[in-house]
Amino acid sequence: MRRLSTSNFIVITLVFGLTLFLCSASCARVFAQTPAAAADAIEGKWYGMAGFPQDRVEIGFEFKRNEKRELKAYLYQPVMNFYGLELPGTLKKEADKYVLEDVRMSLTLSEGKLSGTYYPLHAPISLERTNKLPEELPVPVFPKGPGPKWQAKLGGAIFAPAAVYDGVAYVGTTGGMFYAISLKDGSFVWPFTAGRPVHGEALVVAEHVYFVCDNGFLFKLDRKTGKEVWRYDLGDAQVPRMLPHQVLPNTGDYDWDTHAPRPLLVEDVIYVGSGDGSMHAVNAAKGERIWRSEPKGKIRTNALVDGPRVIFGSLDDTVYAVDRQTGREVWKKNTYGPHTSSPVLIDGKLIIGNRNGLLAALNPATGETVWRMLFWGSSVESDAVPAGDGTLFYIGSSDLRRVSLIDAKDARVLWRTDIYGWAWPRPAVSERLVYASAIGASPYQMRHLGSVTAMDRRTGKIVWRWPMPEAPGSWTNGFAASPVVDGKTLVVGGLDGTLYAFPVE
Repeated sequence: MRRLSTSNFIVITLVFGLTLFLCSASCARVFAQTPAAAADAIEGKWYGMAGFPQDRVEIGFEFKRNEKRELKAYLYQPVMNFYGLELPGTLKKEADKYVLEDVRMSLTLSEGKLSGTYYPLHAPISLERTNKLPEELPVPVFPKGPGPKWQAKLGGAIFAPAAVYDGVAYVGTTGGMFYAISLKDGSFVWPFTAGRPVHGEALVVAEHVYFVCDNGFLFKLDRKTGKEVWRYDLGDAQVPRMLPHQVLPNTGDYDWDTHAPRPLLVEDVIYVGSGDGSMHAVNAAKGERIWRSEPKGKIRTNALVDGPRVIFGSLDDTVYAVDRQTGREVWKKNTYGPHTSSPVLIDGKLIIGNRNGLLAALNPATGETVWRMLFWGSSVESDAVPAGDGTLFYIGSSDLRRVSLIDAKDARVLWRTDIYGWAWPRPAVSERLVYASAIGASPYQMRHLGSVTAMDRRTGKIVWRWPMPEAPGSWTNGFAASPVVDGKTLVVGGLDGTLYAFPVE
């Protein structure tokens, strides 16, 4: 092996040292050109409260930079079941404020505290630093209650609430069948072949049953025998309905179109909406048209008669009032969200909800807003249910998973109860308890489980919770239909095609 001379060693050392020097200078210039972003004063974990006095909730955020060095916000909101949800957009510093425009959040840091406004309705928010943010907890172990006293297998999924009259439940399915079922033991009284899915609750009176079907007809049946008396063409037989499907690639889009209206009978006239966007007044005796109005958008909600007006919501984001005698428009109110929950009169106010999270009270004579609130991003799919004499009402929600007791006078929330699933259906009320059905979904961005839950009317405390057995391979399970209380029996239809009856306490 050849050994280096002293002179060669010195030359190599000098060259190597010069290279290191040049490299160090070059690298220093590069790093000087792209300095690491300094930590911002807002970075870290924060927790506090948000909302107006009527509806205050706990809320938290972690503000940190992503791999692109963008300042991002991650939401922790137990009432909405979010634990580390990345919010859209990037937090920007504007003068003395931090702004996240996508969720209408504006915060000011002062004396170690953050305060400002936040979606919805620019609600006030106040936060303080914390070392720990909440984590999702396991579902508590609740008593399962008495369980079903009978089950009747009806085949197709049941989205329609049962209508109960004189010891019989009347209900339709997505299988195109409409049934009369004995409340005593779940036995079949009679079946009627409607031919297409039935999504709406029936109207039952002493001698007849009325319901709408996806074949475009309003049916009138003899209550005792199930024989058809007449059918009226609503004109929406060609209107599509895309129900939720498994979350798999290439399975198509769906529009959560699961509702249909219940016919309303007032002074021998049936008022009912149609999927083609029309409202109909029909002679109840003959099945003949009295008038037809033509607002826009599918009408999947129940009509309400208030004096000279017929009021209803539409999927075109609008609540309409039309003249009861002629069908001519009296007023309309754009609520900026589709309506799948029906209008209800409570304390002289029209309580309405929409899929963009709005709950509002309107003046039924003019449509003017009395008050409004947002369910923290959760759709309001449920109808309001009066709590009895006075101004209180119960109502469900969607991703909020809560059943709430609210005062129609001023929108004050008295209590909210997590039932651990989509609480779309309208609650039912007995003397002591509030009953709510829920839909489960998996996979989904938050936990949703199907069940029937009974709560104390006064406090909202869960008395028992009966979980629907999960159906492997099905994205949704549980109960999309509203429960119905009749004396000592609670009736509710399941997405598994079974009508369940529970004893009422």
